[in-house]
Parts: sequence; C-alpha cells; structure tokens
Amino acid sequence: MSLRIDPATTVEPGRHRAAAVEPSRPRPTSTGSGRGRGTAERRRRRKKVLKHGAAITALSVWSIFALAPIAWIVMMSLKLPADIVSYPPKFVFQPTLANYVEILSGPEFMTPFVNSLIVTAGSLVLTLVIGLPTAYALARFKFRGRENIAFSILSLRFAPELLIILPLYLIFQNAGLYDSYVGLILAYQLVTLPMLVWMLRSFIEDLPAELEEAVAVDGGTRWTAFRHVLFRLIAPGLGASLMLSFIWAWNSYTLPLVLSGKNTQVITTGIQQYIAYQSIDWGPMAAATVVSLIPGILFALFSLRWIVGGLTAGTVKG
Repeated sequence: MSLRIDPATTVEPGRHRAAAVEPSRPRPTSTGSGRGRGTAERRRRRKKVLKHGAAITALSVWSIFALAPIAWIVMMSLKLPADIVSYPPKFVFQPTLANYVEILSGPEFMTPFVNSLIVTAGSLVLTLVIGLPTAYALARFKFRGRENIAFSILSLRFAPELLIILPLYLIFQNAGLYDSYVGLILAYQLVTLPMLVWMLRSFIEDLPAELEEAVAVDGGTRWTAFRHVLFRLIAPGLGASLMLSFIWAWNSYTLPLVLSGKNTQVITTGIQQYIAYQSIDWGPMAAATVVSLIPGILFALFSLRWIVGGLTAGTVKG
C-alpha cells in the first residue's frame, strides 16, 4: 500500500514546535500613553498660565502702587480749591487749567524752574567734561594710586549730604560762591560725578584694548580711537549715566536748600513757597509738581533713544 503526500501540506521540521513555544505578543495600545501625555501637557500649560497670570497681577499691583500718587497729583492740578478739599474725594469733577495758568504766568514758579534748568544743565556739562577723561584714565592707564583715586571719588557718595553741607556752606561764604550758579554747579558734582565715573569706567574696561591698538597701527592717536571707536561703544553707558545724573541733580533738595538764595532758588525748594503759615495752595503746588516732572521725562526719553542707538550702532541689516 503506497502513501501519497501532498506537497502543499508538507511542513518543515520544527515549525510547529516554534509556533507552539513562542507566545503571542500583545499589540501595544497607544490610547493609554497618549492620554497620559495629553494630561501632562495640559498640566504644564496650566502651570505656565498660572505663572504668567501671577506675574501680570503682581506687576499690575506694583504699577498701581507706583503710579497712584502721580495720578492723584495730576487730578489735583486740574481741580478747583473746593474740589481739592472736598470729602469724600471727588473723582468726577469739572477740570480746569486755572492752576497751570497761575504758575506759568508768574515769577513764583518760572524763576526757580529756569534756575533748575541752568544749574542741572551746567552740572551735567561739567560732570561730562571731568568724568569722561577720568573714567578713561582709570580704566586704561596703570599708575600708582589708581584704585585709591577711584575709591576717593566714590566715597563722595558715602557721606550723607547733611554731614558736609555745613563746612561746604562756610567755604562758599568765604569764597563768594553762596547764592550763585557756579557754586551750585560745583556742589552738584558731589551727586553726579561719582556715579558717572564708576559707570563709565566699567563700560570702558569691558572693551578690548585691541580696538585702540588697531587704530594705532593705522596711524591714529588715542583721541582718534576714542572719538571714532570707543565713544560709540560706550554710548549706552554714557546715556544711562547722564540720565541718572540728571534725575539726581534735578531732584536734589539738601544742597540747594542751604547753598542757594533768592537769586538761585531751584524748583525743589521753590515749590515750598505755596505752603503758607495758615494755608496751602494745593492746586498751584500740584500744577508746579506736574510741570517739574516734564524735563525729567523728556531727558529720559532722549537718553533711551541714545542708548538704543548706541546698542544698534554696530549691527548689520538683513
């Protein structure tokens, strides 16, 4: 009897055994892992939104806290005397420009305002003339006592103004500098010069000396290198230094209170004339305060443009 074997049903040895031994592998399902990743992504997004919301809330609260006095002064400057002293305070009122007309049409405010412009501008010019070469010398030249000189300049800001104002007053009286523009400009150097020297020194020290050496190789002098190369690179620091110097000089109170007289009274002490023995002219005083803020804001905007221009002076378009 012969057996017939169908080749289609023929199985190689060991195939059924391998199929029997090898277990069936379950296919991975992406539903659970995808859901977990989506939950983690939503949590991260929720935390990010909460952090941004907390930062915006904190900045908003701080802005309100910082700007509320300025807004209140502006409102007072636009009110009539009856509205200023009313209780509860009026937030809806008929605005008027009478207070501004009063201060701008009389010498009580305009004279101190002009004096402040003269003294502050003169102080900045003298600070720039003295401070810029001083900062360059302290940053580039090595000589004995360099750090002592730098520390001595900085120490002018250590002592409180009340400590030096009495001997300074006696010196000004004997030298004929009391109640003069020159005297106030010299006295304001105690406020503006140390900060400008130290800020510009740090800016110049951060610049590589190879820039000046390259100019020297081409036959240029130190003045050429400073004017055409370094000055543009330190423009941001110079703008920031001048902006802070202007604010400190414009808002100085102790020095002009003692060293200025009737001829050189500045705005910080001139506003006091609206405070009488039995009354206070709140409206004109508020208007004078608002007008006195304008030069500082304008100078800050000018300095910011200078800072941005200095930062972008070496960039390439495209």
